[in-house]
Amino acid sequence: MRLNCVNAVLVATTTLLRLVKGQFPNAAPEVLNLTTITSPIDPTIKISYKVPDGACNTAFESQTQYTGWVSIPGDFPTNTFFWFVGARDQQANSSLTIWLNGGPGSSSMFGFFTENGPCEVVDNGTDKFTTVAREWGWDRGSNMLFIDQPNQVGFSYDVPTNGSIDLLTNNIYIPPADKPNSLPASAYLNGTFSSMNANHTANTTETAAVAIWHMLQGFLSSFPELNPPKDKVLGVNLFSESYGGKYGPVFASKWEEMNVVRGNGTMSNSTTVEIRLASVGIVNGCVDDLIQAPYYPIMATNNPYGFSAINSVRAGAANASFYISGGCRDLINQCRSAVSGQDPNNTGSISNVSSVCESAYNSCTTNVMLPYSDAGHSLYDISAVLPDSFPPRRYLEYVNTAEFQAAIGTNLNYTETNSQVVEAFVSTGDYEREAIVPKLASLLDAGVRVGLIYGDRDYICNWLGGEAISLALASSATGSYASAFPAAGYAPIIVNDTYIGGVVRQFGNLSFSRVYQAGHFVPAYQPATAFEIFARVIRGDSVSTGEIIDLSTYNTTGPANATSSLNLPASPSQTCWLRDVPGSCSDEQQSIILNNKGFTVNGALQTGSTASTPPPTTVIATSTTTVEFTGLFTATATPSSGANPKQGAGAGLRLAVGGGAAVAMWVI
Repeated sequence: MRLNCVNAVLVATTTLLRLVKGQFPNAAPEVLNLTTITSPIDPTIKISYKVPDGACNTAFESQTQYTGWVSIPGDFPTNTFFWFVGARDQQANSSLTIWLNGGPGSSSMFGFFTENGPCEVVDNGTDKFTTVAREWGWDRGSNMLFIDQPNQVGFSYDVPTNGSIDLLTNNIYIPPADKPNSLPASAYLNGTFSSMNANHTANTTETAAVAIWHMLQGFLSSFPELNPPKDKVLGVNLFSESYGGKYGPVFASKWEEMNVVRGNGTMSNSTTVEIRLASVGIVNGCVDDLIQAPYYPIMATNNPYGFSAINSVRAGAANASFYISGGCRDLINQCRSAVSGQDPNNTGSISNVSSVCESAYNSCTTNVMLPYSDAGHSLYDISAVLPDSFPPRRYLEYVNTAEFQAAIGTNLNYTETNSQVVEAFVSTGDYEREAIVPKLASLLDAGVRVGLIYGDRDYICNWLGGEAISLALASSATGSYASAFPAAGYAPIIVNDTYIGGVVRQFGNLSFSRVYQAGHFVPAYQPATAFEIFARVIRGDSVSTGEIIDLSTYNTTGPANATSSLNLPASPSQTCWLRDVPGSCSDEQQSIILNNKGFTVNGALQTGSTASTPPPTTVIATSTTTVEFTGLFTATATPSSGANPKQGAGAGLRLAVGGGAAVAMWVI
């Protein structure tokens, strides 16, 4: 749809007036319409929930949905938001997959609406939105539980608190403050948020893990039918992304630890619930700088796409800063020694330990990782010139509408990333505190399947470092992993009859996948490939073909290395989203907003005499197009498209129309 400039300004003004009138969500009980129950195993845990009618159109109306909050006791109020979506078919109903985005401090609603959730937001007229089922949503293969954590992230909260948000910086001010004269009304809004008290959230991954274990105790005890049957291969799966490279292993280890405590009688079985973990998946995870950081200068200069972000001198200096005395490696080891000696439970409460670890993080980030930024390309996709506005942030407008807020029962406005949570984790140096690979190795030894999934255009948690994690993990595990996993060759990941989505090395319960033509948020770039890998990991099938296998004897065969070269696609078109100005808007566009020269349509900045509504994120099926919303693929042959990956097969699957990273350093 095209509008002439006069009409577009009137539309934008009307939208802003509507925002002004409806900034504070209606918290009246009759509007929220939540049912509150007490956990049957712990009277101190409360669950408030509802069916979110109309908030997310799934593939089938019969799919169960719940949104709500689990309130757990502690030193501060903790109300953890969840969104449960039932699987699309009965076979997939016997598994439960928990999805966590990273950050730290980033909401899993980002994953829900832009990556692998059951639906996505599309335009439905001028400044109107609706949702459509996502073809490759992961509810295709499992029941899904999306959790906003730690406390105060996304729709999770401690105490609902009125405040103001500056959209040019995403800064939130408590209490509400008058709009600065330098800002237009469109860029400064009042709303209801968490308290933004940094003491009312976790500050380490270990403390976050404890909170989520308690949260799941409340959820699974209140909805026992959602806890997969015992002794089934399709049990509970934990998949996490980015900072989830730390969340996933630590949270899963906590669950296994608590299962042991239940089993030996230290903790009563009648007051706790067993979380029967079947698999852990990590999507472009930053797991351990001690292993991954040396691959930053390599990825910046010697990646499979032939893109040189920095010159060899700059890369050499970055590499040296890891190894020199007093450099990144030494500081990480000093941090971990301090944690081991003075804060072994990783509480983040010992200030001198946190100081040492924060210094390590700052050194590794500044000297080893960030030289790449000289190139002006996205940390999340080496093909994208900054600002990188993919995936689109259209959903940010939708989830802040009064209709959506009432549908899920929230009394909060939504923000994608909580800066106070970011700061809490930075202040303890959580990024460098702990060696994560031993936890993954323990999970592997316990029979838990571990799938490492890495898009090969990502820089910040790149696939080269991910591959190094997989080899370190195999070396740390018991049995024959140390020799058999590196000896397994790379096999093609066959997505359908015509497309190879990447390559995988798999032995036993461990797999590492390089996904072709995917940036940091793999399910957003290559949805079909991401889904097939996910489904094969949770089912214990061949990640290469989808075939049923005997994991005790299976290994892939093929080349020893995954070094195929591909063509780097052109930088995608860019969209400036009003609710993601720091991540998606250029300096010129920010100046336009600041000087009130442009206008917005469907949340996207428009300039000039005419405007077009932003292109949709998806193509809605017509009567002549059939979209299959169920089913898994099992290969019987290898497509010819795998013969020449230099062609960049699959690059066209990326639907780049907008959005961007909310925080340049902390990854979602």
